[in-house]
Amino acid sequence: MRAVTVAVASVAALILGAVLGAVLLGGDSEPGDQSPEAGFARDMSVHHAQAVEMAFLLRDSTNDPELQTLAYDIINTQRAQIGMFSGWLQQWELPQTSVRPPMEWSDHNHGGGDVTSYDDMPGMASDDQLDQLRRAKGTEAEILFLELMIAHHQGGVEMAEAVLPLTDRAEVRYLADTIVAGQQAEISAMEEMLAARA
Repeated sequence: MRAVTVAVASVAALILGAVLGAVLLGGDSEPGDQSPEAGFARDMSVHHAQAVEMAFLLRDSTNDPELQTLAYDIINTQRAQIGMFSGWLQQWELPQTSVRPPMEWSDHNHGGGDVTSYDDMPGMASDDQLDQLRRAKGTEAEILFLELMIAHHQGGVEMAEAVLPLTDRAEVRYLADTIVAGQQAEISAMEEMLAARA
């Protein structure tokens, strides 16, 4: 329980700092529709939305207080960040979605691999994996969730790290750093929880 409490407290502090940073910091020129900043905001919104979906599935499948706390933290933190991404796009007068391929904004396009759909983004769970999580209950659901969310968070860290060298927008860099630190903390906590259930 201590690991998840520390992780939740750390993430809460980071998201508060990110909100304040986004308000106080900002670049001089607004990003364009094909910019790394716009692509990152759109793609990370989709990525976060799947994490929220998985957290809701876990919340309804377990009675474990530690994992319920983790699920609520993921839901609240990533919904707040989705709101920030949406706010950026509105501020920049850009559409919330694009017909451009996911991860096109990234110089290395996710390690040089072809990302042709959102399903190909780093760490995304497949439809089959989500179906398995929907059907699972109790310890089975907890283990599957932890395995999927660890991979999902690792993908989120990779995406956040990918935008850092591509932007000079202070608010984008600040939130990307927040995502890296927050999700790495949760990965460590989840690895401990997974080991306890092995």
